[in-house]
Amino acid sequence: MRYMFTYDMMETVRNTNEWMGASARAIASYPMWGLVPHPMFKVMSAWGRVTERSFARMVIKPDWGIRTVVGTDGRDHLVERTVEVARPFGDLVRFNVRGRPEKSRRILLCAPMSGHYSTLLRSTLASLLPDAEVWITDWHNARDIPVSAGKFDIEDYTLYLMDFIRHMGPDTHVVAVCQPVPLALAATAYLAELEPAAQPRTLTLIGGPVDPDAAPTEVTDFGRRVTMGQLEHLALQRVGFKYAGAGRMVYPGLAQLSSFISMNAERHGKAFADKITAEAKGEGSERDKHNRFYDEYLSVMDMTAEFYMSTVLRIFKSREIARNDFVVAGHKVDFATITDCAVKIVEGAKDDISAPGQCAAALGLLTSLPDTKKAHHVEPGAGHYGIFAGRSWRDNIRPLVLQFIDENAGPGRPASGEADPSHIRLASSSGG
Repeated sequence: MRYMFTYDMMETVRNTNEWMGASARAIASYPMWGLVPHPMFKVMSAWGRVTERSFARMVIKPDWGIRTVVGTDGRDHLVERTVEVARPFGDLVRFNVRGRPEKSRRILLCAPMSGHYSTLLRSTLASLLPDAEVWITDWHNARDIPVSAGKFDIEDYTLYLMDFIRHMGPDTHVVAVCQPVPLALAATAYLAELEPAAQPRTLTLIGGPVDPDAAPTEVTDFGRRVTMGQLEHLALQRVGFKYAGAGRMVYPGLAQLSSFISMNAERHGKAFADKITAEAKGEGSERDKHNRFYDEYLSVMDMTAEFYMSTVLRIFKSREIARNDFVVAGHKVDFATITDCAVKIVEGAKDDISAPGQCAAALGLLTSLPDTKKAHHVEPGAGHYGIFAGRSWRDNIRPLVLQFIDENAGPGRPASGEADPSHIRLASSSGG
């Protein structure tokens, strides 16, 4: 499978399905079929519209779509997106709410690099913006990164996080979701040892695999069953000629999407059947629940081969984080060096990707951190996505995270999320 022609073949299949959907939609939508009152044409047109849109979304990065935030003054404030730190494989992006006093909460949202774009955390980010200044890690699609940019594995990911935290300063509150949880923990420990003044105030870890063996799931079972040789042979491909990263070895986003869908094939099949039926009846809409979800879910990105393989080997198979044996740039990270940064764990009781216990294992590694700086919350009835993007996040988890941030904001920091007056004056005098 490790060839450019297999990558191009997969893209050809996707492109062909998109074309078939467009053709079916166009043919079945001709006005002349109005003379033949047969429901087949409406079903054919509906199938075509859904198919075309679905396969087209797979190669398009979704828009953030966060344009305004309502302030405490009741007015809509424009949101400006700015790249503050640019790197070949990912940027540190700030969402700056214009025209309001700066909030004292400074949150770095660590997005996963697991097949979807960072826009997967759009609703999470949007929910935090009214009460905090928010930055996010915006990872790039590996197919668009030239081979000359070099490698990118989990050590590089950790170093990127360290650079981003340094840039934001010591009043940073890090919130890591899913895949980056163990690496955000490692970045914090590395900073705590080498640059204690640069470590974040708090670290909130949401549903990530710190110790995959703590609670086995289908994901961890797969990691144990498949050998690294099998994985390299079956999963990796070289980017085809169409993209700037031609020749780079990657784990394709389309392959990851196939595995995502196969885990809940019956549910996805029913969702698309229901959507086609709704479209045929004239009950569909551009921004209905189905389109909002699948426009994001189907938009996938490639991961570098070294990042994917090192994640499987070092996080899942060797359990280097769980064993406190993780090495970054030749330096062994020791989680016992974390003594000041408060850590909160959030898990979903029905999480079938990172089951309860996998993320909580982080607390056992923090042997030098006082219990008063540790917190653990298991959300009843919540699945994996619900703990950062659903009702459970909005109604229960988000308030708990903000409360935890305020309780550990440091001496002299306001608990309401508003910046102190001297900071506002400083920001105003500098044009911020």
